[in-house]
Amino acid sequence: MIVSIASGKGGTGKTTVAVNLALSLASNADAPKILFLDCDVEEPNAHLFLNPTITEREVVNILIPHVDETLCAHHGRCTQVCQFHAIAALPDTTLVFPELCHGCGSCTLACPEQAISEHPHQLGIIEAGRAGQIRFAHGILNVGEPMATPIIRRLKQRIDESYDLAILDAPPGTACPVVESMRGADYVLMVTEPTPFGLHDLRLAVQVARDELRLPVGVVVNQDGIGDKGVDEYCSSEGIPILMRIPLDRRIAEAYSEGITIVEALPEYRERFAELMERIKTGVLT
Repeated sequence: MIVSIASGKGGTGKTTVAVNLALSLASNADAPKILFLDCDVEEPNAHLFLNPTITEREVVNILIPHVDETLCAHHGRCTQVCQFHAIAALPDTTLVFPELCHGCGSCTLACPEQAISEHPHQLGIIEAGRAGQIRFAHGILNVGEPMATPIIRRLKQRIDESYDLAILDAPPGTACPVVESMRGADYVLMVTEPTPFGLHDLRLAVQVARDELRLPVGVVVNQDGIGDKGVDEYCSSEGIPILMRIPLDRRIAEAYSEGITIVEALPEYRERFAELMERIKTGVLT
């Protein structure tokens, strides 16, 4: 089973829920084989709480076109096939914009003069290891690089049938990296806060996961007790189940500030997160 844990905005507690869910399940006597992927490659932070031992590092590249001007006829066929406008044919030269290139290779295939070759360009790295019984990996996007999606796609290649459960900690928002983190999941768990801002961004995230990707969706309300009833009313009207509520609790905030997980600080939450997983399974089956 693949569970993607997402949020429409940052700071709602998405990583907190992902980490504590994984730790709760891993502590059971009949613990499933868990793979944890931190897909928030622009700012990964799950490792701060899971404290994995990193044993593997992998460079992630994409192929960027290089134009041999001695062969180029400047007819612009490469430009015509590039939907990202990453290459431009001018009368006397052909320009390549690496920051726009998605590495699809269309320009290389379209060039009849074979004037275009592809060279690797490093986007970032993947680090992998183990946190107790949990297999762990996260991506780190190089500073200044605009495209996180290829790293997320490479991270997801680590999912295979040997794992009982893959937990994907998605980036915040609704952009392409979030879509890639959700794509192929069996269930999307949305973490939100009961505020007007939380509701606004929850609506957008649900549109992506449920309405566009056709995935089952459930909600965790974090910092329950603040704000208003807007999130509850929205979920009720849309038929979206609220699977768990985490109250606004000073003890949780203090533990978080010290890098301590909820289930370590408040062991009674282990059962609550285990119950959350059972509700997710029910949502997948229905």
